[in-house]
Amino acid sequence: MKIVIPMAGRGTRLRPHTLTVPKPLIPVAGKPIIQRLVESLASSYDGQIEEIAYIVGDFGVDVEKELIGIAETLGARGRIYYQEKALGVGHAIYCAADSLNGKCMIAFADTLFKADFTFDTREEGFIWVQKVKDPSSFGVVKLNQDGFVSEFIEKPSTPVSDLAIVGLYYFREGEKLRNALQHIISKEIREKNEYQLTTALELLKNDGMLFRTGEIEEWLDCGNKDAILHSNARMLEFHRDNGLIALNAVIENSVVIPPCFVGENAVIRNAVIGPFVSVGHNSTVENTVITNSIIQNKSQIRNAVLDYSMIGNSSRFIGSKDELNLGDFSNFSKR
Repeated sequence: MKIVIPMAGRGTRLRPHTLTVPKPLIPVAGKPIIQRLVESLASSYDGQIEEIAYIVGDFGVDVEKELIGIAETLGARGRIYYQEKALGVGHAIYCAADSLNGKCMIAFADTLFKADFTFDTREEGFIWVQKVKDPSSFGVVKLNQDGFVSEFIEKPSTPVSDLAIVGLYYFREGEKLRNALQHIISKEIREKNEYQLTTALELLKNDGMLFRTGEIEEWLDCGNKDAILHSNARMLEFHRDNGLIALNAVIENSVVIPPCFVGENAVIRNAVIGPFVSVGHNSTVENTVITNSIIQNKSQIRNAVLDYSMIGNSSRFIGSKDELNLGDFSNFSKR
């Protein structure tokens, strides 16, 4: 099976952290969002993940190498496609047309889930959903009496269903999705001036394709700082028994209140961290108290009291009590 991941967006709501890396590579509980996503999908699938195809913007060679490496950790081939213009999710997926064949999953890269993704791959199509209070911000589905999808609606202005599409799809024959996307693009069928995936799904349904649904236990957004910190806390809670503190981390005269992640070669000295704190690889925290925060890799925090903060890679903060949002390569001293 192939996993196709559209991730060409610029992640503007998560700046300054997305000025140097794309949002799906921001770490949550010590792993990039996209790595947690594909590992979760692969762990629920009995067969082999043959390929992970990423649709990206101009993110640079280093990012592309990291994405290829994530695929290879699962024994899959990594493949890079480019979306040069922001013409909608349907267009982004079609940019990976060469990978849309055979069994395929489409997975959006800005969400994490708690769910059992086990499903019957003999079904023609599968769509994961969650009930929401306000469906106006989501694509939603309606079901018929047999439990199959009867209608797709993109961001309904009037309540028609509370089953929001979470951004995970399965197609037994990826060629059918490819052909539907090709049709709406060649015929200039747009909604809100973009080529929507839901338009292609509606076309496939009208041609007789049957879609079943699966429900998500918990749906974690990763779109902005508040959402990332909440997702970090939940992922730490989910994995609290999975060895979240690296064996070679140095923890001296300090208290770690679980659940926390402490990365390889990190140093925690004369500090109190936790709960819900992630400290990245090769970072140093000294004479500091931190709660509900993410410190990324190769950063230094000293003489601070931090809560609800995000500190980027290779950054340095010396200061007092704050709620911080520092991007990569920042240097800030508060005296």
